[in-house]
Amino acid sequence: MEWYLGVLRKYRVFGGRARRLEYWMFVFINLLAVLVLGFIEGLIGLRFGDTGVLSGLYCLAVMLPGLAVGARRLHDTDRSAWWLLIGLVPGVGLLVLLVFFALDGTEGRNRFGPDPKRADAAVPV
Repeated sequence: MEWYLGVLRKYRVFGGRARRLEYWMFVFINLLAVLVLGFIEGLIGLRFGDTGVLSGLYCLAVMLPGLAVGARRLHDTDRSAWWLLIGLVPGVGLLVLLVFFALDGTEGRNRFGPDPKRADAAVPV
């Protein structure tokens, strides 16, 4: 849970690097939250068409932290955060981002900062 809360605390930090664990734990907890909210919306009938109100508001609330941790994750692989825009390309864009997010980060310092695996960053602040 600390990985998730750490990402939320750093919602406006687009610089630096993020480990794979930090990114994927954030994604996993978001997925669980959206599933739970969707289930609750189904039970109480809080849906407008195919859109759930609670899950929609939740996704809107975590959009900025998600972009920030995605940028930091790309920085860990020594790529610019501008690569996030490739996700807008239909079909292959999200696949390319998925591969980038799954790659191991560069060892040691890169142009975006020190290695988060070595830099006393076992738990985000």
